[in-house]
Amino acid sequence: MQFSEKRNITRWIIIMTSFVIVTLILWNTYSFFQIFKEEERVKMEHWALAQKKISDMDLNADLELPFAIIQNPRIPIILTINDSIIKTVNIEDNVEKDKRKLQAFLKKLKLQNEPIVMRISKGKSQYLYYGDSSLLNKLKYYPVALLLIIFLFAAVVYNFYRSTKMATQNKLWAGMAKETAHQIGTPLSSLIGWLEIMKADQVDPTTVAEIEKDVNRLQTITDRFSKIGSEPLLETKDIIAETEQSFDYLKSRFSKQVIFSFKAPGYPILVSLNPALHSWTVENLVKNAIDAMKGRGTLDVIIEDENNTVKILVKDSGKGIPKNQFKRIFEPGFTTKKRGWGLGLSLTKRIVEEYHKGKIKVLHSEVGKGTTIQITLKKA
Repeated sequence: MQFSEKRNITRWIIIMTSFVIVTLILWNTYSFFQIFKEEERVKMEHWALAQKKISDMDLNADLELPFAIIQNPRIPIILTINDSIIKTVNIEDNVEKDKRKLQAFLKKLKLQNEPIVMRISKGKSQYLYYGDSSLLNKLKYYPVALLLIIFLFAAVVYNFYRSTKMATQNKLWAGMAKETAHQIGTPLSSLIGWLEIMKADQVDPTTVAEIEKDVNRLQTITDRFSKIGSEPLLETKDIIAETEQSFDYLKSRFSKQVIFSFKAPGYPILVSLNPALHSWTVENLVKNAIDAMKGRGTLDVIIEDENNTVKILVKDSGKGIPKNQFKRIFEPGFTTKKRGWGLGLSLTKRIVEEYHKGKIKVLHSEVGKGTTIQITLKKA
């Protein structure tokens, strides 16, 4: 058995043991509650018996024990004959002095416990209604508190399990990304060598230049994948130049049916960023916008300079996003396309928010009219 399997089995044993312990505590509390309730019923029967004993005895009799029994400091009691209240014990003053409140309290006691019947004479009885003591009332909420603890415990366990699983998946994806970068590196080195041979053989310079662009692009992609799972090095760069460079590369490789537009201030704006990862961000957003337009429409990339921040807007004329999906589109695995893993926008969010300490959101979207996604970064 592998170490990870043993660790999972141990984790589940701990979780199940904890649930069993909490369940036993809950069951014990319920049992105690029933015992206390039964004991209070017995106390009330003794109280009724003592009350009847005092009524039946003459003044010379020994009434010490009956009087001791009827002195109960905790349990609220109302004694009635034919629904007329003749005596109250342990009732709050504001209730006892108000007839309407007292009648309402009597109705409440009738719902709590069955009355104890005290036969006084033939055809005449007194009814003793009693409520739960303060101790029993406090104990009543204890199972509810335990249930809340169980739910909270379950939520903590679920979050722990989910975060552990996600951490394992993240390590797996990071490992796969690094391995992909390593595998691409070997043929890429060969391509660079062949490119030098083509230059030496004086192959058409235009063709060589285009191939060189694609080789450089492959190097950039390799660099991106190698950075996944590790803290990237941030450099102070002009956000306009970096964004425009990626934009121009993508523009030259997509259909002429997409009308591209780039708008930015005429001066540099410095931001701390990783060029390779920022290029990946722009590429993901532009490709996502083109997919939403099905390869036909208008795509605008706009850079806006504000006080301490710079905003990058990627605006398309595609199918739009329903409002209830504004946040979901950045979740790993979420996609509206028939093909794809739904990782592009989740990676983009991670690059922007975790690595560049910025913000990304759907600024505006209307179904059938298009979407605007906004990135906000702090200036250097």
